[in-house]
Amino acid sequence: MLGKIVLEEAYERAGREEFSRQLTKEYMAPAGRELYMRRIHDIKGERLRLSDAHGIGYTILSQTVPGIQGITDPIEAAKEATLTNNWLANEIKGHRDRLGAFASLSMHDPTQAGQELRRCVLELGFHGALLNDFQHAGPDGATYLFYDQPHYDAFWKVVEELDVPIYIHPTAPSDVVREKLYAERPYLIGPPLSFANGVSLHTLGLITNGVFDRFPNAKLIIGHLGEHIPFDFWRINHWFEDVKKPLAKEAGGVMCQKTIYDYFKKNIWVTTAGHFSTSTLKYVVNEIGADRVLFSVDHPYETIERGCGWWDNDSKAIQQAVGGSDNYCRIGRENAKALFKLGSFHDCDEPVV
Repeated sequence: MLGKIVLEEAYERAGREEFSRQLTKEYMAPAGRELYMRRIHDIKGERLRLSDAHGIGYTILSQTVPGIQGITDPIEAAKEATLTNNWLANEIKGHRDRLGAFASLSMHDPTQAGQELRRCVLELGFHGALLNDFQHAGPDGATYLFYDQPHYDAFWKVVEELDVPIYIHPTAPSDVVREKLYAERPYLIGPPLSFANGVSLHTLGLITNGVFDRFPNAKLIIGHLGEHIPFDFWRINHWFEDVKKPLAKEAGGVMCQKTIYDYFKKNIWVTTAGHFSTSTLKYVVNEIGADRVLFSVDHPYETIERGCGWWDNDSKAIQQAVGGSDNYCRIGRENAKALFKLGSFHDCDEPVV
């Protein structure tokens, strides 16, 4: 399929090569480390050549983990976010028919975060923001700021006004969680378990604490076919509706007004990033509909060759799984075109096959 859109595609800014090399020791097998190092610091060279070879028409880039969320000092974090956004805008300026960007934001101050998001969208032409889960804060980094509290309404107000999505992306577990849960089971850190646990907690917090009730047009994206949440829809919904909401009412508290299905069908999109399973995709589409799913790769943690190879080489089975060629095209390209209000881009109108 030509003209595919991908949107969980990582980069790291120039000058941070040593940091990237340290990161490989946790997330990359030894044989793949040099390939990762080459690709995470590439914006418009090999990345675009691979895109041409594998039918990707448009890529939305985002800074890799932990990004600005790993900077505990508010002033430094805000400064680094602006520097990073300006650097990326300059890198992609000659390739805007192929490359777009998510803003990096410091989330220490919701008002300042909203201001930087507004600047990135209106002045730099970015497509929203990607946040690497919670914001580390405090002198020792042991304070974790989640965006589901009323304090962050100033930020979500701007998100809704700009009509752009926020991507909540995984990051490594906090030091406290790592010590208590993963010290003796380190091989569960990352995609096997901890990533999904972190984003699931944050996403369900946004839902249960009423963010989408206060901001009904806010848009959220999560990757990896929903970070395990869709597979627990029935159980989560049962406990929300039959147990937790009555408990909240009894205690005089407030919980989300709608069902979890409602939020996933109105406010939340999921991507295929790093989860290239046709049978799993079929289940998710059956649960929330093909219009809520977006194709992505998760490059360079997963390779473009693998992600696009699955989508293109297994196209007949995928089309059957998602309900036909129209839905295949929606997931591969059209849903993202609509969500990001994209104009013309490379191969944007090519036939599905």
